[in-house]
Amino acid sequence: MNQFLKIALEAVRESGKIQMAKLGRVRRLRFKGEINPVTEVDLQCEATILKIIRKQFPEHQILSEEAGMMERPSDYRWIVDPLDGTANYSHGYPLFCTSIALEHRGRVIAGAVYEPNLDELFYAERGHGAFLNGRRIRVSKINRMKRALLCTGFAYDLKRVRDNNLKNFGNFIMSAQAVRRDGVAASDLCYVACGRFEGFWELGLWAWDVAAAALIIEEAGGKVSSFNGQRLNIYGREIVASNGLIHHGMLEVLKHGRHR
Repeated sequence: MNQFLKIALEAVRESGKIQMAKLGRVRRLRFKGEINPVTEVDLQCEATILKIIRKQFPEHQILSEEAGMMERPSDYRWIVDPLDGTANYSHGYPLFCTSIALEHRGRVIAGAVYEPNLDELFYAERGHGAFLNGRRIRVSKINRMKRALLCTGFAYDLKRVRDNNLKNFGNFIMSAQAVRRDGVAASDLCYVACGRFEGFWELGLWAWDVAAAALIIEEAGGKVSSFNGQRLNIYGREIVASNGLIHHGMLEVLKHGRHR
């Protein structure tokens, strides 16, 4: 395990400690837009993570959900979601996580996602496999869409945009065994990596939602792409992830959900 991944693991764990200590005691809630919440816990977790990263790598760039981009003359960029699932967290719903990835010259080389409710730490280093609490993980072997358990999510602006994923949701409901909607993209993607889900798709996500977990899926033997099957751009706002075996089938379903 390299020094970068060690720092990512330390930072996500510290963030998780804050989340569990404050769970059920949110005092300040504001909104970015109509329904996108931010709590004081988001900000406290972010401050803790940035402090840990800056102490070891003060020259690195950092892109974090609340603080935005902190530019530095560096080939390294940390991508941070201090609290993925803020809506869940603010309601006391026990599914949320912290996600941290490190990008080097446009390629994610390390990632960690920590879900503190279950004390589940997912992580990967490019070329060295994917792990859950120290145990190697692999994607599932289910190769038929009608036997696949899928997951998705909906963007905060779904009531105002045309491509709001509702048509895709209906199409997948009719194609797969079942579809879930948990509200925590990073955790959902990690569940693909460890075989709990066969696939995940969503529109309107940000780099901090997907960067770490996409690497974890790839290192677990899965596949990630854009809706058209091209190489995933973590800044591209759409993702399809799968065990690889049903990926083509997912892309075919998504074709029918496109607005003309």
